[in-house]
Amino acid sequence: MKYLADMLLRQEAFSEIVMGNTAVVRAMIEAGTRVVSSYPGSPTPEIAVAIKTIPREKRPFYFEFSTNEKVATEVAYGAAVNGHLSTVFFKSVGLNVASDTFVQLSYMNITGGMVIVIGDDPGANSSQNEQDNRHYAHMSYTPVLEPASPAEVYIYYKEAARLSRDKQMPVILRLTTHVCHAKEKVHFSEWIEQTADDTPLFDVANGPYIPIAASLVFPMKRKALSRLEEVRKWSETSSVNRVIDNKNSQMGIISMGLPFMSLMDVFEKTDQKPDILKLGVVHPVARKRVADFLKNHKQIMVVEELDNVVEKEIKCIAFEENINVKIFGKTESEDWIGEYTPDKVYEVICKTWPDLLPNKKLEESMPQVPLRQAQMCPGCGHRSAFYAIKKALAATDITVADIGCHTLGFLPPYQTGQLLMCMGASTSMGAGLSLFNTSRKVVAFMGDSTFFHAGLPGIINAVFNSHPITLIVMENGTTAMTGHQDHAASGRNFNEITEAIPIRQVLEGFGVKHIFETDTYKQSMLISMVKEAMQIDGFSVVIAKHPCMLKFTREQRRKKSYVQQQVQINSDKCQNVYECIERFGCPTFTKKSDGRISINKDLCIGDGSCIQTCPRSAVEPLKKA
Repeated sequence: MKYLADMLLRQEAFSEIVMGNTAVVRAMIEAGTRVVSSYPGSPTPEIAVAIKTIPREKRPFYFEFSTNEKVATEVAYGAAVNGHLSTVFFKSVGLNVASDTFVQLSYMNITGGMVIVIGDDPGANSSQNEQDNRHYAHMSYTPVLEPASPAEVYIYYKEAARLSRDKQMPVILRLTTHVCHAKEKVHFSEWIEQTADDTPLFDVANGPYIPIAASLVFPMKRKALSRLEEVRKWSETSSVNRVIDNKNSQMGIISMGLPFMSLMDVFEKTDQKPDILKLGVVHPVARKRVADFLKNHKQIMVVEELDNVVEKEIKCIAFEENINVKIFGKTESEDWIGEYTPDKVYEVICKTWPDLLPNKKLEESMPQVPLRQAQMCPGCGHRSAFYAIKKALAATDITVADIGCHTLGFLPPYQTGQLLMCMGASTSMGAGLSLFNTSRKVVAFMGDSTFFHAGLPGIINAVFNSHPITLIVMENGTTAMTGHQDHAASGRNFNEITEAIPIRQVLEGFGVKHIFETDTYKQSMLISMVKEAMQIDGFSVVIAKHPCMLKFTREQRRKKSYVQQQVQINSDKCQNVYECIERFGCPTFTKKSDGRISINKDLCIGDGSCIQTCPRSAVEPLKKA
């Protein structure tokens, strides 16, 4: 960690192999960024991991994890109109949360500059959809730079920061999962730390900053459109757009980001290569540059991930400029789905130009690796909670899931959580399910980080309108799914120890009258509380608490006094009931070919939550020799 911090703050020019999420932090430093905010979400959390390696007193910018993406965007915007270059970063669906603020940003004179780093997720590796946030850019008149590699992440961030400051407008740096996590040797420039001028520079004369009524909104929109056109003119000559000339006047490809890197891989060893126009600015598209490329080729293919955003623009340019060229794009539904890795790009190319690439020979000797089903960690308090809660539910009860580690409760053997939408939606969806419903109980689930992120309005609504549902808050003390970031109830933020905001006190302040609270390892008590809560005629909350055991165990292992605990199976008592595997579902338990149960000692953390689940008391603490 110290090496990473030293590297990020190194003053002389150097080269280092880094991932895209690390390269962007060095770029922030070199660009003179003063304020950075975020809400954690894959594929971007490693940006904060890199920032955390720098001691706070040496960090050249302020950083915080905000309570959600909308708040983070507003913090960065406030800093930017006060004269400070700012950045906000979050995952793809985080822009949905931030959008109410984000779509107004291009109307404002952002004097300090503001870069929005978005981690889009083709392939839905860690998201509930594959949304293409270039659509938001079009709707909001915001330029988008899209790097294809860690080296370009570094270069493009600095370019985005410069462009944002020069034009006083927001600029999106659109990363995708592979670009965030790829590693590459990046050549970094020298950095000389400057004494920051922290004089507040906000001035209403730089505005207006109040977008209401046609008399104010229309001039602001005209300015946004004008600035976007200025960016387009700049992009016509910018080096972030470039042509790879393979002397092929017949075929050309227009691409960007990861698909471009996959193209380079696919054509690496072929004799006949199309010319490639690689776009670094994907909105606004460099119209003249594209038109020139179209005019010089008989056939053009547009290769882009997710939606056909650029393809439609290319076709419009060809039509409006009366260019006689055949343009190929997406034709089948699968073209809109998944990451454009080399295998996928190979298939896409072959559908259009079947004779261009050699036949792909499958390696018959390659082992087929089975897919690994997502599951909760050994000792996870959510497992103990779901095991108990399911015993309190009737088969006809409706259970509503939310976003977090506990979302995995919908999987076997728990199968709890039959609906899912987005962060904080469970209470409100549950409220809707309770209407005209006198025969089926409704139980909603929510994590503690989500509680503060987006859960509060739905809870207030349930209290305000007396919705007869039970909310179970799965409190593990951290934002576990994205890497154990702190939240408002954790007792610390990214920078320091703070006063915790207890969930129970928040609920009491909202006027929730029926609140139950217990540790999830106390399964009998949890079952009883859930049953009682579900019988209440009105809104009730059960706080099911237990620390995230992955985080807790890691912290314990750092202590010299730490002793590894484990459990064992007493073969004299075990009668192969399989409660431990079929209903409790801890991955520590393994069923052998002869039907006996064994313990995977590499997984078992000895937390003991499983001991109470065995009806024959065959699970016991392992006695140390």
